[in-house]
Amino acid sequence: MTFVPATLRRQVIARAGNCCEYCLLNADDAWFPHEPDHIMSEKHGGPTTSENLALSCFDCNRYKGSDIASRDPETNELVPLFDPRRDQWADHFVIEGGTILALTPIARATARLLRLNLPERTEVRETLRRSGRYPVR
Repeated sequence: MTFVPATLRRQVIARAGNCCEYCLLNADDAWFPHEPDHIMSEKHGGPTTSENLALSCFDCNRYKGSDIASRDPETNELVPLFDPRRDQWADHFVIEGGTILALTPIARATARLLRLNLPERTEVRETLRRSGRYPVR
């Protein structure tokens, strides 16, 4: 894991409103601290800059890893993953209860790879939604 300077880390957190930019979980509701994620991993030449970092919860960051693309489960076409700096969340996803529904090939590939709708993840989001804590955007 690359060192992200404290100033840059604070910028990433502030821009994201303290929420994972993939699943929208607020860091205050997570078991583990959220982390700056390299959208384009260093392995693929991505720099440690504000433009290439997204705030990610522990689960999203671990499932994404260094991946930058995946297969759309409907078409089997290789597509880029959701990029919080380039893509608008609401153009690709919608929330229904605790489930994150994918609207586009990018979203379907991202939701599958990041395992956004594992039962334990949807249960947490549904519980938070009922208490008015999800989503906070």
